[in-house]
Amino acid sequence: MDAPDRVNAGQAVYTPLTLKVYDSVVLGFSNRFLWRCPTSELEAMYDRNVSDDHLDIGVGTGYFLDRAKWPTNDPKITLVDLNDYSLRAAANRIARYAPTTVVANVFEPLPNDVKFRSIGINYLLHCLPGRMAEKAPIVFDTLLSVAAEGASFFGATILQGDAPRSPAAQSLMNFYNRKGIFSNDGDTLQDLEHALIGRFQDVQIKQLGSCCRVRGTQRLTEPSRWISAGKTQ
Repeated sequence: MDAPDRVNAGQAVYTPLTLKVYDSVVLGFSNRFLWRCPTSELEAMYDRNVSDDHLDIGVGTGYFLDRAKWPTNDPKITLVDLNDYSLRAAANRIARYAPTTVVANVFEPLPNDVKFRSIGINYLLHCLPGRMAEKAPIVFDTLLSVAAEGASFFGATILQGDAPRSPAAQSLMNFYNRKGIFSNDGDTLQDLEHALIGRFQDVQIKQLGSCCRVRGTQRLTEPSRWISAGKTQ
């Protein structure tokens, strides 16, 4: 499978049918019983980090955007995804905010010169092809190119490497990787940390089961600090 096909495989699973059951299967069952990362943790992540001018990449069903506690009643929201079904589902779900939708590949420059104050990439990285050390730097550089000064970046991804996982979780990951739905065989916490601290400041990393929740801000001129596993260094 060549590179474009591998990119497409990660998003092709999101059809109108699968999107109808996504919230219950992934956010309801898998998060709690397999990845050991309660969906409430991800909701809280959105509540803490969304701004009045937000970009979301890899939008799923729009669940978190719909439930987020926005700092304004009229936020500007831009949705980016390769999958038109996901874009339409998410846009319809948050139609009250009149979001802008963009079909784009995060491995390529985004067709937009707007700068955003917050950027979310929840459950995106583990669907992208390549090892974490290869794909994360490309994705993060793409985000920085559209980040306003001091913008916050946040998201979560499912890891392997030293991440704890049950036999059931490993079996499902193996199946998803064979199908191209996941590409996280080479995704480790160490490679994710390296890519983050080289590009963002005030980096925060919290591991919950197989899931890793991250946050950072656009690097400014002052030295950065980073936080991992509850320690500040």
